[in-house]
Amino acid sequence: MRKAPASLIRRSHGVSRRQYSQVLQPQITTLPNKIRVATESTPGHFSSVGLYVDAGSRYEDLTTSGVSHFLDRMAFKSTRSRTDADMATAMDALGGQIMCSSSRESMMYQSSHFHQATPLALSLISDTVLNPAFLEEEIDVQRDAARYETREINGKPEMILPEILHDVAYGGKALGNSLLCSEERIDLINADLLRDTLTDWYRPERMVFAGAGMQHEQLVELVDKYFSSLKCSPPLAPPSARTTPSQSVPPHLLPSTSPSLYKSLTRAASSYLYPTSDPSASPIDYHSRYVGGFRHIPSTTLEFDQLYVGYEGVGIHDDDIYDLATMQVLLGGGGSFSAGGPGKGMYSRLYTHILNHFPQIDHCASFHHIYTDSSLFGLFASFVPNAPGQRGNTPAQILPHLIHQLSLLIYQPVPKAELERAKNQLKSSLMMALESRAVEVEDLGRQILVHGRKIPITDMTAAIDQVTPESVRRVANRLFGPESANKASIVTMGRGDIGDWKSVLRKYGVAGGA
Repeated sequence: MRKAPASLIRRSHGVSRRQYSQVLQPQITTLPNKIRVATESTPGHFSSVGLYVDAGSRYEDLTTSGVSHFLDRMAFKSTRSRTDADMATAMDALGGQIMCSSSRESMMYQSSHFHQATPLALSLISDTVLNPAFLEEEIDVQRDAARYETREINGKPEMILPEILHDVAYGGKALGNSLLCSEERIDLINADLLRDTLTDWYRPERMVFAGAGMQHEQLVELVDKYFSSLKCSPPLAPPSARTTPSQSVPPHLLPSTSPSLYKSLTRAASSYLYPTSDPSASPIDYHSRYVGGFRHIPSTTLEFDQLYVGYEGVGIHDDDIYDLATMQVLLGGGGSFSAGGPGKGMYSRLYTHILNHFPQIDHCASFHHIYTDSSLFGLFASFVPNAPGQRGNTPAQILPHLIHQLSLLIYQPVPKAELERAKNQLKSSLMMALESRAVEVEDLGRQILVHGRKIPITDMTAAIDQVTPESVRRVANRLFGPESANKASIVTMGRGDIGDWKSVLRKYGVAGGA
């Protein structure tokens, strides 16, 4: 088996593989109120620190829908101790950048700055989390911004269709909740709702602070200084009495053949990896319930018609997650005019089998959205529509090409050379992404939130090395083989008709055609 080049395992400042492994062993301290603090002592000119909270749109219900979107937008505004101008001046004084980001299963507040600005960064994060003013005039501004943002995203298929796909796949609940606040909910978001949600979600046992570039003791002292006022909530029931998403495997996904080692892929593996918190630490249980289905969004104004096909995959704790991540890289894809080449994924299957043969297809790629107890794996394509004056295609003509690529994973073993190329690309993307200080800290914080410990990169690459043609075929059958009983989630946008899509699935022997 070909080994990854040594340059991919050695950091730019000349640390050897053994030293690299030792350097990345984090220190972790749990404060009396259950906030966890983790640091890595990697050298650099900048420091990064972040707060990661087990919160997000997954935890919204009918009364709180859209709150995550607004908590993101209202971060680093006026507080009880700083005006909006004071906050802006302090953020400029950091000499770096500070931001908030929301996802389906986490809220992140992260700063990258000069070493001496770490106390100021903690002060700003604590102020916006613990002392927000939520002034009505600032909320009004964000309402207008949310309307504009929603209109803009609705006009960009590559941004809105993944949201619609989640809605279809999970029945509009839990993981099916949108990251965006719906138009009808915007005026219902007010200061009381935002404050109540902060109280419910932002509990110390659901928080992790991660840092790099500062002494561990310094970050522990700063977190204790600013967040010791938060009190840990008593558990609602013993862990054995609770049903959590990570304890439930969808009936159509048979258990993995290997014992769980609680491994995780870093978010840096691809833009679709979003590890999330251990739901057993959450006072609220929101199961993901995959339902699948079909939805068409008619449009006559788009330059290209769109087609998404997805299946439910395994959650972040399942050992088969490495095979699935490798399968995504193996399928690959991208734009028809991508500035690619050797090493850029141009030898991936969707390039060689589809994009190089069908010029009417503008974009075709694989996707993989990973969550605690579930994931969405599949393919999408944008293509010239079958419209007057255009020699294009309908979704019914494009769908068989996508389904055929999935069926090949079920019925044909992947050539070893092709699989090795995909595995090396996945390992190198992990390694190279972690060269970024900001990604390194985010990865640390999210992994502590998920597992309570940091999974060494060497463990991840070792797990990727264990992927074989046989394991890829087994996992493909587990997810979308005809015996899996899995259902397809299909979304189209544009002019054309998809026709009898179930007959296409039956023809190629994949799940969901019943």
